Amino acid sequence: MVATDVDGTLIDRSEQVSPRTKAAVDALIADGVPFVLATGRPPRWIDPVVDGLGYAPLCVCGNGAVIYDSAQDRILASYTLDPDTLAWAADLAESLLPGCGLAAERIGSTAHDAATPQFVSSPEYEHAWLNPDDTRVSRAEVIANAAIKMLIRLPGAASGDMRDILEPRLAGRADVTYSTDDGLIELSAPGITKATGLATVAQRLGVQHATLIAFGDMPNDVPMLRMAGHGVAMGNAHPEAKAAADEIAEHNDNDGVAQVLERWWRA
Repeated sequence: MVATDVDGTLIDRSEQVSPRTKAAVDALIADGVPFVLATGRPPRWIDPVVDGLGYAPLCVCGNGAVIYDSAQDRILASYTLDPDTLAWAADLAESLLPGCGLAAERIGSTAHDAATPQFVSSPEYEHAWLNPDDTRVSRAEVIANAAIKMLIRLPGAASGDMRDILEPRLAGRADVTYSTDDGLIELSAPGITKATGLATVAQRLGVQHATLIAFGDMPNDVPMLRMAGHGVAMGNAHPEAKAAADEIAEHNDNDGVAQVLERWWRA
């Protein structure tokens, strides 16, 4: 099985799947090898990747919190933080990271469940990237319903520093990671990571972890790079991802994923 992160890994800086990468993925799929996306993105942000690939794979979304069948637009499993934990974590974050804003990623019955506002943020929350489907609500509403992720944003801070401040105080009630250095960390249910999501998919498909090839570039990819039989960090990867990997590939803008896959599968 081949599993890959999306941003900074599979796609280039213009957020496109290059022709060479598409050809490499096509070749492994033609050979019957399962291909899985493992991303921090929510299911509703998978469509552009599917369009670029011309293939709708199983997906590990939300850093492991959602298993999503993109071909059927069906949520197969989800793991959430309950409102009590969200409230406790929000208080803790605001005390340790003064001035931070809060947001929550929720999940509906499908990726495009219009009945559920899937991303809600407090008035203080400043986006680290463009997010056109945001719903601004009160702080109380952000933590009022179960969420697959809580996002904590502190503009001007380093994400790694934020994690190091908060993680020792979480007492095992949530996992914390990050996928950008731009002052944003993400909390998920305890023990939920891309690795646990991929383990679920691997069990579903009858795949041994030793036969898994995984690609990633940021700290949220570290657990899956470590669990894979062969973990590959991109040339543009964060030092933590590189340290967890068995191999360093070329930069994502230089078709790093494709260059590795072409060793086994040729278009």
